[in-house]
Amino acid sequence: MGDGAGGDGAGGLTARLLPSVGELPASAWDGLDASANPFTSHAFLCAMEDSGSVGGNSGWTPAPIVIDRPDGTLLGALPAYIKAHSQGEYVFDHSWADAWQRAGGEYYPKLQIAAPFTPATGPRILTQDLALAPLLLRAAEQVCAQAELSSAHATFIAPEQVPLFEAAGWLIRHDIQFHWTNRDYRHFDDFLADLSSDKRKNLRKERAKAQDGVEIRHLTGDQIRPEHWDAFWLFYQDTGNRKWGRPYLTREAFDLLGERMGERILLVMGFIEGKPVAGALNFIGPDALYGRYWGAVIDKPFLHFELCYYQAIDAAIALGLPRVEAGAQGAHKLARGYAPCRTTSAHYIAHAGFRAAVADFLQRERAGVAQDQNFLETRTPFRKGC
Repeated sequence: MGDGAGGDGAGGLTARLLPSVGELPASAWDGLDASANPFTSHAFLCAMEDSGSVGGNSGWTPAPIVIDRPDGTLLGALPAYIKAHSQGEYVFDHSWADAWQRAGGEYYPKLQIAAPFTPATGPRILTQDLALAPLLLRAAEQVCAQAELSSAHATFIAPEQVPLFEAAGWLIRHDIQFHWTNRDYRHFDDFLADLSSDKRKNLRKERAKAQDGVEIRHLTGDQIRPEHWDAFWLFYQDTGNRKWGRPYLTREAFDLLGERMGERILLVMGFIEGKPVAGALNFIGPDALYGRYWGAVIDKPFLHFELCYYQAIDAAIALGLPRVEAGAQGAHKLARGYAPCRTTSAHYIAHAGFRAAVADFLQRERAGVAQDQNFLETRTPFRKGC
């Protein structure tokens, strides 16, 4: 779909559908997001486009929706994609697609408002003027109508933006992730002191076993060299092939991310006798460390927990960050000090009957998610009173 689709014109403003985020200057796009979230940044989204991780035959067609003044000043945007499948989203709607197909409808293509391949919370409505939120969401609905898309979905919405979607009448869905919270810790031992005695001993044992014979390095910015990305690409491919069938990101994506936002990347690498054997890729935000990818070419007990969770805690404490978001799913994170946190997505479905069916499903699902969260909160490793 080309430039100019989805025009609204309210108050002299125009809503447009663009072919890529790269069509816009970085300063204009990044100026919309006061939170400076790394995954909605121009650098990240354009790295996905320029590397071929989105676009082409990926099933992710860039379709950012923007609002600007007649003079071209950018006022708001939705990082959006037309999707031909439900892969790489981490909010699972395959059962919805199957039900709609069995009823004779076409679920794909659909509109996805998201950071590609990234189950991390962040703004999905990018604007300094939230009065424009209804116009942006109405534009998304118009895109669905004009392009004959079944639905629009916004995933991993920053909590403060959820009411904007609720006000627009979008259906709300909840799920659970595991996040670590920094309680003004100065050292990892301060965090351990908040755990029950047996959990504290277990974590120390795990760390000792994982670190035995392994040199661990934290690399960021110019410290990350091509050979590090070469090694991490092997780790990433192994994990991707096992978990998803194929890796979502191309090899070039890592080079571009390193070049364009290396200062916002923390690569934790494990070495044995100078040879890289495992790694975990994190992104540094203003208020969180985001764990994204992990992989290894050896099978060493607890090395996964060390590189992905404990080293992330060390880094967050050193950087003074309030939390670590360790990615999707993974109840094993609970015993490592990561507590259950609610995540939220929002869904627009044009067909009244299908919308009613999904709304009924979500009402029942929310009750189950709330029950699960309450149970998990009783299973955290912290001492009573902490």
